[in-house]
Amino acid sequence: MTDRVSPPPEGKRDGASVEVRELLTDELSDLHLSVLAGQRHLDNRIINPRVQKPGLAFAGYYTYIKPGRVQIFGESERAYLQTLPKAERQQRFDDITRLPIAVFILTKGLAPLPGFLRLCQEREVPVLSSPSLSSVVIKRVSWFLEDHLVPETQMHAVLLEIYGIGVLLLGRSGVGKSESALDLITRGHSLVADDRVSIKRYPSGDLVGSSPGELHHHMEIRGLGIVDIKDLFGLSAVRERKTIDLVIQLEPWDSETQYDRLGLDETVFHILGTPVPYIQMPVASGRNVSVLVEIAARNHVLKMQGHFSAQEFARKLEEQLERNRNRSNQQAPGAGEEKSG
Repeated sequence: MTDRVSPPPEGKRDGASVEVRELLTDELSDLHLSVLAGQRHLDNRIINPRVQKPGLAFAGYYTYIKPGRVQIFGESERAYLQTLPKAERQQRFDDITRLPIAVFILTKGLAPLPGFLRLCQEREVPVLSSPSLSSVVIKRVSWFLEDHLVPETQMHAVLLEIYGIGVLLLGRSGVGKSESALDLITRGHSLVADDRVSIKRYPSGDLVGSSPGELHHHMEIRGLGIVDIKDLFGLSAVRERKTIDLVIQLEPWDSETQYDRLGLDETVFHILGTPVPYIQMPVASGRNVSVLVEIAARNHVLKMQGHFSAQEFARKLEEQLERNRNRSNQQAPGAGEEKSG
């Protein structure tokens, strides 16, 4: 197997963080989050997708309060704190707000206990409120953070879904990526992203591509301009996101380049440190690139099912050569005769 070293990624993001203010965007609008304190400190950074419930901290055990996490302040925490004498409760508030906490979220629309908001304001810790249950807030916020804190990069490419697999087309401007993609869409395949592809690597190892920004569902075709694929071909012609299973590099034909003719040399292309099967495909006059890309996708589906055409061909060829050698040995003069003497 050959490693193909990928070019420097565009806009790579690793070890990312999310500002607290991003929790207030439309993606979490169903939680109806509002700001109770710390309006000027919404630029605090969340660096860990795992949220915490600070029950142990309110009991005086602070070891497991990790920097940069969201702290969920629910009904059980409030009920426990109300059992404490006022002075002890205020001491716990004083201790915990000195820790490197990104943000508190009060759930079920609970009213904050006296003194809590004042200390958070002084210590630059934002406090948000949601009418939703703690379990709902934890699930939604965790999903949001996992999606936003994973390593991410952007690449100049086209991403398509062909026969159920994600195919990333690479190549310099003008080589025909968008034109080939448009032809594939007319054949019933789907567009995920054109021109720029945002790629995220999830903990499972999956590389998931999507379209960033305003070009969502759109393509730029030289001579035509910007076209809306969803309006032209319908909803089935577009996908929001897709796992990348195969990378195909389109490049102008070079007579000096040795291209793989048998398909025995399995090459990989690294994206965010993750290897993806890779094909180098020359583009020349008379070659129907979209058909070749479609065949490459079909062949990759067969490989995923355990059927390797090139390897089977090589095996059959080797078996035929071995039979021919055995036949030649048997037919050689004097073969099988006893030596006199």
